[in-house]
Parts: sequence; structure tokens; C-alpha cells
Amino acid sequence: MARLSNALSFSALAVALLGAGPALADLRMCNNTGSRVSVALAYTDGQGWVSEGWWNLKSLDCVTLLRGALAAQYYYVYAMDERGGEWKGKAFMCTSDREFKILGRQDCFVRGFDRTGFFEVDTGKDAKNWTVQLTDQATPSTP
Repeated sequence: MARLSNALSFSALAVALLGAGPALADLRMCNNTGSRVSVALAYTDGQGWVSEGWWNLKSLDCVTLLRGALAAQYYYVYAMDERGGEWKGKAFMCTSDREFKILGRQDCFVRGFDRTGFFEVDTGKDAKNWTVQLTDQATPSTP
């Protein structure tokens, strides 16, 4: 009986190991705020700039923005919450009010898009995956 039990345990372990695939390498976004946020992402695809959005994240939720090993060191993100808060920067990309995937970052207005400032995410030279953490913006303390 012990022999059968050991054989079953070994079989279960072998199935578990065979089913385990390689670790995923992705660009992820986590919303660690108390509000729902909408997120847009911009990156270079090797031929030019691409901006796309919107991912909607509930409070304390995470989502994969790009699947697979990171192909670049720098990515750009813009996010806004339902209370009017923004996470923005000085890298301007094209966006739209509705779901979008836009090639290029020039002449946004002429092409019928909005022009939005994204913040830079430096993933490092050799990173294969990265998670961006959005947090509530600090409120200055009053003396």
C-alpha cells in the first residue's frame, strides 16, 4: 500500500512539474489607489511610436499592458482617476477619448487626436518584465 501511495505522489509531482511553464515576462500596471483609474501606454515597436489605451483598473487591481519579454528600456504611461487626479509627464503622445491604438506621435491634433503628456518608466537595460505601481498622490501636510 505504501508503494502505491509513493507512486501516486510521484506521478502527481511529475504532472505538476510538466505543467509548469516558463515564467511570464510582461509589462504590468497595478492600481494601488483608492479610486478606479484609466491607463494609456506608449512605446516604440522598433519601427515607430505606438500609443494605446484605455485599460480600466479597479482599486487594488493589476493588469498586463504588454505580454512577453520587454523589448525596450523606456515605456511611457498616462493615467487618470475618477476624481480628476492624473499621473502625467512631459513626453507627449497621441490619445483619444475612446479605446485607441495610434501609430506615431506627431501631428496629434491634425490627425484628430488629443495630445497628452506621459511619464517615463525606465525599466533598466536588462529587465524582461516590469510592474508599474500607481499610488495615491501625496497631499502636502499643513503646519
